[in-house]
Amino acid sequence: MSWHEKNTQNSDAAAVSAQPTKKSMPLKLFTTMFVLSSCTFGGGFVIVSLMKKKIVEEYGWLSEEEMLDITAIAQSCPGPVVVNTSVITGYRLAGIPGVLAATLGAILPPMIIISIVAQFYDQFRTNATIALALTVMRAGVAAVLVDVVVGMALNVLKTKNPLYIGLMAITFVMGAFLKIGAMYIIFACLGVGIALAVFQSLNNAKKEVG
Repeated sequence: MSWHEKNTQNSDAAAVSAQPTKKSMPLKLFTTMFVLSSCTFGGGFVIVSLMKKKIVEEYGWLSEEEMLDITAIAQSCPGPVVVNTSVITGYRLAGIPGVLAATLGAILPPMIIISIVAQFYDQFRTNATIALALTVMRAGVAAVLVDVVVGMALNVLKTKNPLYIGLMAITFVMGAFLKIGAMYIIFACLGVGIALAVFQSLNNAKKEVG
């Protein structure tokens, strides 16, 4: 066995041993979501991007495809994206305890911060330093959102599926130029997905019969 192969095996073994157990996963989910939510400004898609980097790329708890599916489901359901994503991710990794831990970790930081801000709203609103800081933060939020959009678009392009790529282009035009509401776009894509699933099921059934 070469040194490289031995080193790779040792790295893989270390990564496996570093994975949380079933009992410790809820606590790990809570701390992860709490830290991410505490450092997130700009809405649900920003924390989804950070979750992808942490949970997929760093921890390896989910595959990139799973994370994209979770994001799509979270966006298609009513309610805040971050809460929906936390619920699905928590359930996928640790069942009901994971749901409670991930969701609590995601909602506690903004709840605490907003409660504090509400007590000093007038001071925050009239403070020039805070107003300037919030204005500067918008540029960072915009950059993170662009990173999310570009990353998702590249993943769609990697599939090399003409249908997916065509849908992405069409929905972009619908939202950016035709100003069609996001709800209508999501339901239209949902209809296409259902139709495609039915078509594939019928096609598979015909092959089995044939």
